[in-house]
This record gives sequence, C-alpha cells and structure tokens, in this order.
Amino acid sequence: MNINKLKKRLSSTRILVVGDVMLDRYWFGSADRISPEAPVPVVRVDKTEYRLGGAGNVALNIAKQGVRVNLLSVRGDDQEGRELESLLELNHIESHLLIDKQLSTTIKTRVIAQRQQLVRIDFESTPTHEVLNQTLKRYVDLLSDADAIVFSDYGKGGLQHITQMIREANKADKCVLVDPKGVDFEKYCGASYITPNKSELRNVVGSWESEEELAQKVNTLRVNLGLTGVLLTRSEEGMSLFREGHSLNFPTSAREIYDVSGAGDTVIGVLAAMLASGCDIEESVAFANRAAGIVVGKLGTATVNFDELFPEGE
Repeated sequence: MNINKLKKRLSSTRILVVGDVMLDRYWFGSADRISPEAPVPVVRVDKTEYRLGGAGNVALNIAKQGVRVNLLSVRGDDQEGRELESLLELNHIESHLLIDKQLSTTIKTRVIAQRQQLVRIDFESTPTHEVLNQTLKRYVDLLSDADAIVFSDYGKGGLQHITQMIREANKADKCVLVDPKGVDFEKYCGASYITPNKSELRNVVGSWESEEELAQKVNTLRVNLGLTGVLLTRSEEGMSLFREGHSLNFPTSAREIYDVSGAGDTVIGVLAAMLASGCDIEESVAFANRAAGIVVGKLGTATVNFDELFPEGE
C-alpha cells in the first residue's frame, strides 16, 4: 500500500461519531503508606489530567488518523462539560454536544499511583427524552456529510434512538459501525459491522467450547441482525472477523499488555477511518489490530496516531 496516498485519502474523509461521551479524569500521585482508618493506601495526589472518554475517545482516535470528525452527543451544563468542549476543540474535533441542564456530565475518575490504577470512581446520569429527541434531529442533519457512521454505546442512555439512526444511515447508503453494549443486540439490526469483545458477545450468544461453535453462534447472530460482519476483539488472542461463509483470525501484535482502557475505542476508530477512506475490510481490520497492539502498551485511555501506525512511511 502507498502510505502517502492513504494519508491523502484519510484527510478528505469525514466520519460522524454518535454515542455516550464522557470525561476521563486522572489523579496521579504517590502511595507510600496505609490509611489508619481502613486497610487501603493513602494517595497523595500531585497531578490532575483530563482526557476524552467514551465516544470522545473514539472520535479522537479517528482524528489522530487525519480524518475530519463530527461528534454528536449530550453533556451537562457544568464545568466537566465545558472541559469536554475544550478538549474537542484542542483536538480539532467538530463538537455537536447538546446541553442537558438536568444532566451531570459523565466522569470516570481514576486514581493512579506508581503507574498502577488503584480505584475508579464513576459519576453518571441519563439524558432526558427531550434532549435525546433533539439529538435525533441533529443526527439527520449531519448524516449526509459523513462517509461513515460510528456508534459508541457505553450504556449511558445516549443512544436511545440508535435503531432509527441506523435505519436512516442505511437509507443514505452509509457504512455503519457499532461498538455494542448490553444484552440487547437487536437494536443494532442493519449495521454494517459490530465490534464486541468476548465478554459482550458471550452475554448475548452464550459460551462456546470450540472455534467451530463460536463461528456458528456468530454467524447466526450476524444473519439475524442483518450485519455484514462481526469483528470480535479477543484481548491477548487478537481479533476474529466473521463474514458470510468464512472467518479470519488476526493474532495480536501487542508486545506487552499494560492497560486495556479504551482499546475498543481505538479498534473501532481506526477500523472506521480505514474503511471510510477506501481500504477493504481485511486491510482495515489488520490496521485496527496493529493499533490495538500499540495502545494497550500505554497508560490509561490513550490513542494511536497515523505516524505510530505507519512508522517512517512503512
């Protein structure tokens, strides 16, 4: 592949990301004693860092490939929501965050000491129906300008209208990718590709004892939902792509798995970018697999940029 041509194609590609956006807050510090109040470490925090999380991290991974990105979601009318807006602007992501005055922006706070996560604290609530209806209207307006649509479902309530959104995307002949959540995959009916991990897939189709049984269960799911394919992420086992009539395994390229936070965001982000720029599905999955191998070697919610993915124009 000519990397310069790919880079040029990516720069003229536009992707719409829709889903649950959140703010990832990191408290970094040191822990050198145990609390006298309970058998837990005392962390002396000396640095706070904010990162894009959820659908925001998906959008960021896409933007890092040089793609133009629109992000449609809901935030609260609070300082955390304004911090999200600032991060999106800083990373050249076009923000379409509707403000819900009754909502607190979703925040995941991770406490890190000696490069180890000690605890995660989540603050979250569900958007109101009125604002979600506005989101659907905005989605219809943004749809025509996108080469592909990515739905990032974190189960926070921001994708109440996803079934209708997928239907509208199909009418417009758009490639639709979904990072799923929960046990109801029926709502993703008609998507092009879904990217569950092993746990998410097992919750829907049940356990499997062999690769043959896995392929059979995934194929049944794919047919029932009218999907083009299923990309199963398998941690240290890499990835498996299931399409009509066959499956293909991609061994992991990770040298060391340090932190899997946000790895699924990287996978679907890079996959969407490559597909929308004209790469075929197998090539796109290979690049997404390579990106996942890089990002799991980083601390916390992280991204992979184009130059990391293709070092020295490889």
